[in-house]
Amino acid sequence: MITKRIIPCLDVKNGRVVKGVNFENLNDVSSPVDLAQFYSSCGADELVFYDITASSDGRAIFTDILKETASKVFIPLTVGGGINTLDDFDRVLKCGADKVSVNSGAIKNPSLIPMAAEKYGSQCVVLSADVKRVDGRFTLFAKGGRENTGIDALEWIKQGVENGAGEIVLNSIDTDGVKNGFDIEMLEAVSDIVSVPVIASGGAGCIEDFVTLFKTLPKVDAGLAASIFHFGEVQIPELKKVLKQNKINVRL
Repeated sequence: MITKRIIPCLDVKNGRVVKGVNFENLNDVSSPVDLAQFYSSCGADELVFYDITASSDGRAIFTDILKETASKVFIPLTVGGGINTLDDFDRVLKCGADKVSVNSGAIKNPSLIPMAAEKYGSQCVVLSADVKRVDGRFTLFAKGGRENTGIDALEWIKQGVENGAGEIVLNSIDTDGVKNGFDIEMLEAVSDIVSVPVIASGGAGCIEDFVTLFKTLPKVDAGLAASIFHFGEVQIPELKKVLKQNKINVRL
């Protein structure tokens, strides 16, 4: 049986980890290097590192802080933010990333996904989708959740997988930072239309939310969270222990 993954997320702005609610009101948390080291040592299965203002600022990702972070962790590292070209993929991978997450760059240039999948392999290409309900419809947002694209999110994700994306990170803007649980409805809609791993992001507030996620949606491969880990509200070893007690397969 495939083990479920627990993935802390480092949202990085100006070289510091930040966290907000519904993608807004960002507060300083810590150094990404220190946090990455901590998570790598305490049982996280993977790490996600997002340079959250690279796309909206129209610049490349911060490579110095990324290199230092990658050098301190011994678990898979997914990196995103300002990924617009194959050169961006190349630069991030050379900094030590294992997988590259693309969001706004693929919206601007959908051919980026098949080109990257062909060059680096689908397992390296992660399609990150920031999704919000607009008039009852799952709608895709760009530039860190700031821009409504008007694109149907389910169609976009399905197309991305057909084009070669090997993994989906589904970020629910509606539940981000609210801590009332993962967006089960949105996650189910996505899990039903793709065959690649789906990572749930947005809404975790306690250990029980992860139990509910994996029991309700066995197709979901991983749970991603930020503030509950950053502020010590949930400890990863304790989370995994409870998941194991609930017969959910995790790596201890």
